[in-house]
Amino acid sequence: MRDKKALVTGADGFIGSHLVETLIKEGCRVRAFTYYNSFNSWGWLDTFPREILNEVEVFAGDVRDPNGVRTAVRDMDLVFHLAALIGIPYSYHSPDSYIDTNIRGTMNVLQACKDLGTERTIVTSTSEVYGTAQRVPINEKHPLQGQSPYSATKISADKISESFHRSFNLPVITARPFNTYGPRQSARAVIPTIITQLLSGCGEIRLGSLTPTRDLNYVQDICNGFIALARCEKAIGREINIGSGHEISVGDLANMIIGQINPNAKIIATDERKRPADSEVERLLCDNSLIKKLTGWTPSVSLEEGIKRTIQWFKETKNLDRYKWDIYNV
Repeated sequence: MRDKKALVTGADGFIGSHLVETLIKEGCRVRAFTYYNSFNSWGWLDTFPREILNEVEVFAGDVRDPNGVRTAVRDMDLVFHLAALIGIPYSYHSPDSYIDTNIRGTMNVLQACKDLGTERTIVTSTSEVYGTAQRVPINEKHPLQGQSPYSATKISADKISESFHRSFNLPVITARPFNTYGPRQSARAVIPTIITQLLSGCGEIRLGSLTPTRDLNYVQDICNGFIALARCEKAIGREINIGSGHEISVGDLANMIIGQINPNAKIIATDERKRPADSEVERLLCDNSLIKKLTGWTPSVSLEEGIKRTIQWFKETKNLDRYKWDIYNV
């Protein structure tokens, strides 16, 4: 990977910002595609130490704009496409924006990579495309099911990526991470929701449904999975899971975190935070045998250790203060 020129879309976000750091450590020359805004905010990149940020070329744009995307992709060897709208509750009342960003944005990236001859394109999928598990563990042949507008747009993006490989021989890999957590994650996700409420002194933690299970993965393990796939010739043209192969219910997860911060806290499940019944994904458990076979990748951070690291990051005042812990973050 040393001296490879790598573009990361969604570089201002949770996983994207960690991937930028990881690629720099690998010796890549990184161009970070951030979402243009009037505040000139580069998202989580703004929190980087100056010595790291100096290694990054920041490109502000919008993946919905094909001209900007083409400019960003030009001269790149590798493209890691992570830019997306990801909030599931928000997709219920604003599905059009998900179509524009997740489908059209992915199309723009693929078209630019095809036309400009990019060496390798890694498109980010999600375990949500599987819906509630029909069989476990979930391998890449599991049926796809659009249980939310968000997941439906990601299924579409995955299939467009497949079509570009089959139709134009584009060297594209669809990386399908299961539930990712760690420092910088949005409060729309369950782990930051729990941690920020507890650290802010709440004795009652408000959550949605407690029974769904998730396959949770520390963000650095996911970044390592992305890089392992980018290196792997045999991964081209395939959809490949990245996950731990372990599951935990939301209720058990909450009790684990409560035990580390405030053992006296109680859990309250509220209807406001629950998904519609037919939209809730009840069970996710990854079959990671394919990525292990192709690349040798395995997760290195246990859930207990990952939660400990994440709590420690949130304990820093400047980090906790960025979160609106007292509202339901859609």
